[in-house]
Amino acid sequence: MSVCVEDNVLGELLTLLKLEKIEKNIFRGQSQDLGFGSVFGGQVLGQALSAAYQTVPSDRRAHSLHAYFLRPGIATKPIVYDVDCIRDGKSFTTRRVVAIQKGRAIFNMSASFQINETGFDHQDDAPEVTRPEDLKSELELAHKVAHKIPLKIRDKILCKKPIEMRTVDPINPFAPEKREPVRCTWFKAIDQLPDESAVHQYLLAYASDFGLLSPSLYPHGHSPWETEMQVASLDHAMWFHRDFRMDDWLLYVMKSSNAGKARGLSDGKIYTRQGKLVASVAQEGLIRYHGVRN
Repeated sequence: MSVCVEDNVLGELLTLLKLEKIEKNIFRGQSQDLGFGSVFGGQVLGQALSAAYQTVPSDRRAHSLHAYFLRPGIATKPIVYDVDCIRDGKSFTTRRVVAIQKGRAIFNMSASFQINETGFDHQDDAPEVTRPEDLKSELELAHKVAHKIPLKIRDKILCKKPIEMRTVDPINPFAPEKREPVRCTWFKAIDQLPDESAVHQYLLAYASDFGLLSPSLYPHGHSPWETEMQVASLDHAMWFHRDFRMDDWLLYVMKSSNAGKARGLSDGKIYTRQGKLVASVAQEGLIRYHGVRN
């Protein structure tokens, strides 16, 4: 399934993440080819959370998930999601989800859901950055370097996307410069979404995998787009703090605290335009360089 087959790319993505129920606690999702050569990790994250949500009481919302990417997914094949209903408590519900392709697990995730409660409240402040209206979209920037994008994936990169992204002080991925390991990106869905918290949460899980490992390469002057780089998500953790909407601008502040042994560690904080912290993310990924080091 290509993300650019129709003009209604956001509708395609929502359909992709909704899943088909094929048996009790077993669901099937189609795959999309974004040009990465394998299934985009955010797709599996979003679909797994969607599958878990379909087994959880309606009065509970996800507050955290912890996942491992075990094998590359095949972008041309569907994925089966097997949900294990581990616990249903008075306040919390726990689910374990295994994603399966060709009879083998490619991903597993534990997710926890909670009833709505009130309590103490504090958060980190959002940084002051350029407004999204004053930034170019990633699609506009991609068109400027279109001639350098490999021909076999050019059409998938230079097409309308369901989630628009605008990065503060973007780098040229084909001529990266050394810089601090920090990246700030605004993003939102390109059209209005339904008033369902689950939809906004699994869309955010989907989007949270975009660009998160890039800051781990910034201090070394490299980019995931280099042919000598092998970059892949290994695990992913996410915490949902407050309500939000994916059809309003959100600011994703990403920072890498460590790189070593061919792995990079990044964390992210996601804020609304009003500075409300709505989610935190952490991910370790493979950043293996096959070129000659200077």
